[in-house]
Amino acid sequence: MPSYEDDLPRFEEFDTQVLGISVDSVHSHDAWQKSIGGISYPLCSDFYPHGEVSEKYGVLRKNKGEPAYGASERALFIIDKEGIVQWIDVHPIDRQPDNEELFDVLRKL
Repeated sequence: MPSYEDDLPRFEEFDTQVLGISVDSVHSHDAWQKSIGGISYPLCSDFYPHGEVSEKYGVLRKNKGEPAYGASERALFIIDKEGIVQWIDVHPIDRQPDNEELFDVLRKL
């Protein structure tokens, strides 16, 4: 997520709001963002009711035998101004698309 911070001016050129959401608590978000030197875009806690947003977007791990049960998948969504999901990427925790891929999608909107 620090790469999004680094590219915020480019995201702003597309009139885009970067937003981080996880099932972690607000206190956890605060500690994490401080540990990386801070970020300037919003972080939202999907902690209570636990995973409600993640579940609505289909990325909450709900299978009890699954690793990281109760966590959300690592996923990116591009949602247009009408609230329509235009692009989804669900990826392993140790990988994320290059920001250039996101900019390619934004150019097409």
